[in-house]
Amino acid sequence: MNDKILTLGIDVGGSYIKTVLMDFENNTQILDKRIEKIRKRNPVEISNELINTILDFHNIKFEDVSYLSSTGEGEMVERKTGHFYSMTTHARGGIFLAPGSKTVVDMGALFVRAIKVNEKGKVLDYKMTGQCASGSGQFIENISRYLGLSIDEIGDISITATNPETPSGICAVLAETDVINMVSRGITIPNIIKGIHLSVANRVVRLLSSLKAESPIILTGGMAMNKGMVQAIDELAKESKHNFEFLTHPDSIYSGALGAALWGGYRYLKLQKQTATVNN
Repeated sequence: MNDKILTLGIDVGGSYIKTVLMDFENNTQILDKRIEKIRKRNPVEISNELINTILDFHNIKFEDVSYLSSTGEGEMVERKTGHFYSMTTHARGGIFLAPGSKTVVDMGALFVRAIKVNEKGKVLDYKMTGQCASGSGQFIENISRYLGLSIDEIGDISITATNPETPSGICAVLAETDVINMVSRGITIPNIIKGIHLSVANRVVRLLSSLKAESPIILTGGMAMNKGMVQAIDELAKESKHNFEFLTHPDSIYSGALGAALWGGYRYLKLQKQTATVNN
C-alpha cells in the first residue's frame, strides 16, 4: 500500500477517542473509522490500541502511514507526526461532511464552539461557551446517568416530551439540583430530558446569534448525534426568528479526527513539495 497517501487522524476528546484512516490521494476517501469511550481508562493506551487495531485490520505497517495527526488532547498520542488545534480540525472535518456549509458547531463533551468557515474549511471567526459544564455533552450524560438512561436513548425519549421544564440553574451543580427537584415533583422523564436539551440549545442559539452565523450550519461532535438536541436547537432558532438551516451527518462525531487526517494529508504534500524543491 506504499503507493497510496494514507493518513490517520486521532481526536482525543473529553469522553471519547475517535480515529479515522483516509486514503488522501484517491478521492480523499475514508477507509476506516473507530471510536472508544474513555471511561476511567488510560487515554494513551486507548489511543495506541485504536491505531494498532486499524493498522492490523487493513494489514498496514505503521511506516506505510504518511502522516498521523492528533487533535484534542494530543499529548495522549505517542506516535503522532504532528498536532492540529481542534477548532481547525472540526472546521475542516465539518466542511468535508457537509460541503458548502458556512458555519460549523462543534458540540463536544466539555464545551460548544460555533465557527465561521470559508469553502476550504478555514476558520474566519468563532464564539464558544465558557467553562461551565451545564452547556456541555458531559452534563447531559451525567443527567442521563442519574435518570437511569443511556446516552444513546435520550434523543428518542426527548422528542416525545409534551411539556418540557428547563432547569433554572446556570451552573451544572445548580442545574443538577433542579433535575433532582423535578424528579421529586413528578415531572416525566421525557419532559426533564427535553428541558435539559432546551437549556443547552439556548446557549448554542445565542452563540450563533452573537457570531452572526450563516447557513447552512453543520453540527459536529457527540451531541450532534442526539436527535433530541438537534430538534431543540432547531426549535429555539425558529422561536428566535433565525432562519438557520441545520445539517447533521452520521459521521458527525468523527469530525475532529477527519479534519486531523485531512490537514495531515495537506501538510504531508506540502513537505514533499518543499523537499522536491530543495533537491532540485
